[in-house]
Amino acid sequence: MDLPVIASSPPATGCSAGSCGATAPQVDELSDALRARVQDHPCYSEDAHHYFARMHVAVAPACNIQCHYCNRKYDCANESRPGVVSEVLTPDQAVRKTLAVAATIPQMTVLGIAGPGDPLANPQRTFETFRQLALKAPDIKLCVSTNGLMLPQHVDELARYNIDHVTITINCLDPAVGERIYPWIFWQNRRVFGREAAAILIEQQQKGLEMLSARGILVKVNSVLIPGVNDAHLPEVSRMVKAKGAFLHNVMPLIAAAEHGTFYGVMGQRSPQAAELKALQDACEGDMNMMRHCRQCRADAVGLLGEDRGAEFTLDKIAAMEIDYEAAMVRRAEFRAQVSSELAAKRARAHASPATPPVIPQVIHFQAPAAPRPTAPGRPVLMAVAAKNGLVGVHFGHAREFLVYEASASGARLIGHRKAQSYCAGDETCGDAEAVLAATIAALADCEVVLCSRIGYEPWGQLEAAGIQPNGEHALQPIEEAVLAVWNEMLAAGKLALAPSAAKRA
Repeated sequence: MDLPVIASSPPATGCSAGSCGATAPQVDELSDALRARVQDHPCYSEDAHHYFARMHVAVAPACNIQCHYCNRKYDCANESRPGVVSEVLTPDQAVRKTLAVAATIPQMTVLGIAGPGDPLANPQRTFETFRQLALKAPDIKLCVSTNGLMLPQHVDELARYNIDHVTITINCLDPAVGERIYPWIFWQNRRVFGREAAAILIEQQQKGLEMLSARGILVKVNSVLIPGVNDAHLPEVSRMVKAKGAFLHNVMPLIAAAEHGTFYGVMGQRSPQAAELKALQDACEGDMNMMRHCRQCRADAVGLLGEDRGAEFTLDKIAAMEIDYEAAMVRRAEFRAQVSSELAAKRARAHASPATPPVIPQVIHFQAPAAPRPTAPGRPVLMAVAAKNGLVGVHFGHAREFLVYEASASGARLIGHRKAQSYCAGDETCGDAEAVLAATIAALADCEVVLCSRIGYEPWGQLEAAGIQPNGEHALQPIEEAVLAVWNEMLAAGKLALAPSAAKRA
């Protein structure tokens, strides 16, 4: 089946830290009832994020805690991270915007409130938005992302509006760790500081998680990885949230650039390296399903994960739009049915024909009396993919992000993404972009292969010089199939018996 191409405009900025989207539970492993709840939610299903879009409406400006990694900005179009928006909306404006986006982008299935402050610190604005949307857009999933401080007080109201997906940011279980992250909270009409504040917040978060789980509401837990602060502590967090019923755990890297004006940024707290993030996610994965496709979105993000079409839907632009939402609902239902059919066929193919075991080449040693013997199974390989709609579908020079997959004898699994800046202005004319290309190559330094639909001679040569093999031979193929095909080619060529650094030198 040919899926509709999702029209997208290049985002003004990349997508950076917060509340959207890593390796979600494999949807084919779920019960039919649970699969139906997540298969069109781009944050809760890794498959879904290739097809379905989400949007956030910024109706919640106030916050009841202070985090050392947060600096909210309400009129910013140039940063892409949580807590940042271009416009703060009233509930009426948010509903109008949601209807306009859903009528324009039939792939949009999810409406979330994630700030720029905390939705449950702004309960009237948040629940008025949900009340109207439950009536006017009943086919859209409604979500909320919260720090959890006021969550126990609002679980009943969340359930009343059929809020079926809730994200809680839980960074620690130990108040001694928490006081290094949260300087204060606002609790029962007073400001509470330090360890006492952290203890109250932790207690409310866990209580809220238990209450949501008891009602069958799906919970995703976000945790910000802060090197030297909570990195050693997060596996314990993962075990706890699983035990209390969370569906998914999303360990995200700290964003701590000084120009963002956060306490951590100004004080020089470093962000984790990609290898550190992967190692921590791997350490947690045995206890909890890990989300690895998160883009840490703005509080007013619109579109597929990894893109932001918010500039198309500013208040002045949507005021001039004519919205036929009944017709839009028909188009949206048709799109969901198409994707559901495609995903069901994909699962059926996977079950009907198990993956063919990789071919292990025979290596003959000529010292008598040695006999032929197989080499050891090939090692895992990291590959970056310029992807669109689940396919190897983007020109290297046009890519604004790369999905990073780990290929091995066990299959291909998404482990994260790397942001990039498009350096090519067109198919033939590319400007002076040495610094941009160098930054992209540096971001992909731990990858051995880059898959893309096309690539020019200059980046090809520079990638090879950096020990990264470009590959344009799998254009428009499904990502996992392409990644495994390249891995098997490397295995057959004898390249996977070497350590990654040796393989790059070879």
